[in-house]
Amino acid sequence: MINQIVLAGASEGLALGNMLFVLVAFLVLMLLLKHFAWGPVVKMMEKRAEKVSNDLDFAEEARKQAEADAAERSAQLQSARTEANGIIADAKTAAGNQRDQIVADAHAAAQATKDQASAQIEQECAEAMAGVKNDVAELSVTIAQKIIQKELKLDDQKALIDAYIEGLGNK
Repeated sequence: MINQIVLAGASEGLALGNMLFVLVAFLVLMLLLKHFAWGPVVKMMEKRAEKVSNDLDFAEEARKQAEADAAERSAQLQSARTEANGIIADAKTAAGNQRDQIVADAHAAAQATKDQASAQIEQECAEAMAGVKNDVAELSVTIAQKIIQKELKLDDQKALIDAYIEGLGNK
């Protein structure tokens, strides 16, 4: 191929010396570029590739950390829900127990009031019976005294008894 270039150049009047000079200059330029420019360019490309690789690794770690944090938050949320449900259940149980205690206390108070009222009624009934017995006894004594003092006819006895009964109603 180089032969064809040399021959093509020679046939058109290109001097072989010029061609060799250009070829040598090109090779020197390539060596200089390789020595001075290629190294920094390759270093820059390697640094860029390393930075991209590090960024990808960092992004992967951040994604894994985010997933772990999300799982932890989910577990904490579930734990909080479970705890809240437990607290609610305990509160309901305590409220039910308190309600039952209040109802039992109210029933006990009502029964005590009822028993007290029954006892008071029995006492008042006994007092009334004692009062009636005393009144009947007084009435009997008074009637007996009147009968002894005067002998009454049947109509007079009825009138006397009615008068004493009316007198008892007024007392």
